[in-house]
Amino acid sequence: MEVSCKKPVSRFREVIQATKRVVRDPRFESLCGNLDVEGFKKRYNFLYENELPAEREELQKQLKKTKSPKEMGEIKSRIAWIDKQLKESAKHTDAAILAGHKKREREATKQGKKPFYLKKSEIRKQRLIKKYHSLKEEGKLEAFIEKKRRKNASKDHRYMPYRRTSHGGQED
Repeated sequence: MEVSCKKPVSRFREVIQATKRVVRDPRFESLCGNLDVEGFKKRYNFLYENELPAEREELQKQLKKTKSPKEMGEIKSRIAWIDKQLKESAKHTDAAILAGHKKREREATKQGKKPFYLKKSEIRKQRLIKKYHSLKEEGKLEAFIEKKRRKNASKDHRYMPYRRTSHGGQED
């Protein structure tokens, strides 16, 4: 159908407005429930314990093989992200140790004892103890200790002085 050119066209276009869709972010909606941080940690702990370290090792191998600078950059950024995630999980274990200690101390102060505040070295010791117990349960403690011993031996070897020559600075 043709429109007559004698009828003047209005200056303002009449458009039927469609209702605007409301965008909802499930992270901030009360309808989606509340985030249970402890439950999340328990459910997805296997990622931090097994998957991410394995992926990091695989990426390290790929990094040694690749020649392309673009791929190397991508792999390095992925490794950095994994390191950050693993560091965060280590902070969570420290926080769990600290929370357990605070809980015990609160109960001790209720009984009239003086509070004892953990030093960073004590937190480190407790983290190491926790790690040793978990390795012992998995049966990987011996391998871990052997690896640590070799690492320390190579460090010590690095700082050993070189053998002196018997001919006043000249070698045969």
